Amino acid sequence: MDVHEYQAKELLASFGVAVPKGAIAFSPDQAVYAATELGGSFWAVKAQIHAGARGKAGGIKLCRTYNEVRDAAKDLLGKRLVTIQTGPEGKPVQRVYVETADPFERELYLGYVLDRKAERVRVIASQRGGMDIEEIAAKEPESLIQVVVEPAVGLQQFQAREIAFQLGLNIKQVSAAVKTIMNAYRAFRDCDGTMLEINPLVVTKDDRVLALDAKMSFDDNAMFRRPGIADMHDPSQGDPREAQAAEHNLSYIGLEGEIGCIVNGAGLAMATMDMIKHAGGEPANFLDVGGGASPERVATAFRLVLSDRNVKAILVNIFAGINRCDWVAEGVIQAAREVKIDVPLVVRLAGTNVEAGKKILAESGLDLITADTLSEAARKAVEACAAAKTQH
Repeated sequence: MDVHEYQAKELLASFGVAVPKGAIAFSPDQAVYAATELGGSFWAVKAQIHAGARGKAGGIKLCRTYNEVRDAAKDLLGKRLVTIQTGPEGKPVQRVYVETADPFERELYLGYVLDRKAERVRVIASQRGGMDIEEIAAKEPESLIQVVVEPAVGLQQFQAREIAFQLGLNIKQVSAAVKTIMNAYRAFRDCDGTMLEINPLVVTKDDRVLALDAKMSFDDNAMFRRPGIADMHDPSQGDPREAQAAEHNLSYIGLEGEIGCIVNGAGLAMATMDMIKHAGGEPANFLDVGGGASPERVATAFRLVLSDRNVKAILVNIFAGINRCDWVAEGVIQAAREVKIDVPLVVRLAGTNVEAGKKILAESGLDLITADTLSEAARKAVEACAAAKTQH
């Protein structure tokens, strides 16, 4: 789960990380009011979306007057901001963050990531702040400072000091940087983070260290114990189909293909997608309906898949272990009758009571294409998709 910059900064500030003063605004007038409340004479108006590289895309505007603040907010609010991280469709800007733009001398990079290979938290820092970490790694890999945290003891003060000195800071700045590095780690750890990126981390003329920008991602599976963070979720920033699937406890990820997949089990879903690719097709989604493939869940799955206009065929692949194929077949038929399906439907059943399930499908009177094996089902789905495209 991702959060907006201003939300990440609120969390960091609660753990003692220094951040510039700022306020959220949902309209141009609110943006001007925020600037007057913050004081000063130089502000940054930042589009709030779940993506980086906003500055390069015109999503961050520096303003010196209230009129400029109003114009900047008016220009950003309501538009879809396209960055290198959003894809061509972009993401909607529904709020802006107005922040005091204090002058600074240096830009640094500080990040925390859950390294799944090492099964440890990895801290990454660099003197080359303001750049994407991929860009830093490609252009100046020697500038990357990396520390792997031992989970039994956590990040230690001496490790934070080593990072600070390698960043080329003076003694006074090192003290502020160590505090920032340790407190940011606590925020990452205690909030079940999977990624925290402060880019840039800036050093001001009076030796303060501030998190000028912040991105945080969290473990979805831990949100049951982090209700405050879960409430920060902004559904407008994600695929609406994924949000709808989550409401029904379905695992759905939209893809770019034309063959919709309805499968029970994440591993089988991935194998189904692989077989579609092997047969020359492109899956339109990953969709795991879980162990209880009830008529209601299958009907919801059909609606989700059909909401994608690119879908030209649907492949239902169910392996009945705990369930029974005859019960699953009845669920598929009921769901197919509830939902108007205007694309070819390929169904493959395997497992408990498979023969009874196949009989139910055959006697249903529905226009179904059945298959005995996964490879056969994938091939028939690709052929049906090609035929449907030809007809249109």
